[in-house]
Amino acid sequence: MPNKKNQKVGITEVVLRDGHQSLLATRLTLADMLPIAKKLDQVGYWSIESWGGATFDSCIRYLNEDPWERLRALKKAMPNTQQQMLLRGQNLVGYKHYSDETVSLFIQKAAENGIDVFRVFDALNDFNNIEFALKQVKENGKHAQGAMAYTTSPVHNLETWLDYAKKVEDSGADSFAIKDMAGILKPYDAFELVTALKDKLSIPIHMQCHATTGMSTASNLKAIEAGIDNIDTSISSMSMTYGHSATETLVSMFSDREADLGLDINLLGEISDYFRVIREKYSEFEGSLKGVDSTMLIKQVPGGMLSNLESQLKTINQQDKLEKIKDEIAKVREDFGYPPLVTPVSQIIGAQSLLNVTENSKYGSLTSETKKLVLGAYGKLPGKVKDEIVKKASEDPPEQENERKLEEIAEELKTICSKNNLPDLSDNTESLLTYTLFSNTAVNFFKERNF
Repeated sequence: MPNKKNQKVGITEVVLRDGHQSLLATRLTLADMLPIAKKLDQVGYWSIESWGGATFDSCIRYLNEDPWERLRALKKAMPNTQQQMLLRGQNLVGYKHYSDETVSLFIQKAAENGIDVFRVFDALNDFNNIEFALKQVKENGKHAQGAMAYTTSPVHNLETWLDYAKKVEDSGADSFAIKDMAGILKPYDAFELVTALKDKLSIPIHMQCHATTGMSTASNLKAIEAGIDNIDTSISSMSMTYGHSATETLVSMFSDREADLGLDINLLGEISDYFRVIREKYSEFEGSLKGVDSTMLIKQVPGGMLSNLESQLKTINQQDKLEKIKDEIAKVREDFGYPPLVTPVSQIIGAQSLLNVTENSKYGSLTSETKKLVLGAYGKLPGKVKDEIVKKASEDPPEQENERKLEEIAEELKTICSKNNLPDLSDNTESLLTYTLFSNTAVNFFKERNF
């Protein structure tokens, strides 16, 4: 069955961002991306997701790469394909809210350096946290895509998503995206959701589904039948488990039909061969999942969170705690009012769950970020937070961070550079933004760089 409007469905290839973030703990280097970039650019993807999410942090924390240089290099290597990034609204690519001044400047520099499509979402689906970013993307003349973080709970239903989507469209966004980071969107629910969105909105609908529960390919199929405009896929050798449905699979399913995706399966095969070899280099970062994890239909832990959690537990020799922590994550999520498990909320809930398990004490101590989350610093939680947690957080609340002007942060960076015998980086807008987002990590990164 073709999609309802008999139109070509676009593909967003995610191997350069969410693909390796989910499967390889975001460790893929630019050096391993560039050799295949020319072929990726020849495919005819609607876009390639190549930046944002955890890649910015990973570049400076683990890879000694300048994320801005990465973006410029990828754009230069793939001039014919829209480059897409994942932006967490007021969180940008960090783990806390930043000032409007910082958000505006970051989007401006990302646009200047090569981002064409900004997928903007908020971990709590609080529209107030993405509205400003969407408008800034439009002011820079780029494609503004507002996204919802899909989840299921007693406080979420179809109307939740339709109301949110309408706010996104009314803000002037160019498209709307369904972001199913835990792979819990069931095929017939996908059909119902996409059908309702197509009836409600006049802008295109995109969708990203993770493969963790084994439903993503069927959900993509049903979404295409419902008339979706674009889907996310990952090249086959970097697909499935914690990742996404394979690009070639979806292309083959619709070849020679009205909804033919129009991509060259042979060229895709060459790209897959390349990544099959490359993936072996990063085997130490692979998660343990070999097939599907149906428990995620209950626990809703996203693929990127799982692979990173496994990696963290290995470093502290606590791998045996993984299943207990996964169970605890589901309980903590309920206690916190059923927020979607996506960055930065997934990290906050994951850290609190880890603490509960390792201390063998239910909320015996609360992390600083847990306190901020339950007290509203990240926005409005979708449901009611357990009273005892709010009370405990209120007894010893974290200090409120005052919004700092970039001018003040630049002076601080100038002083730090002087103390560490570094060239003055305060006048470099990209370095200033990097420091603003990840101050401690950025200083270590600057010291490692060979200026």
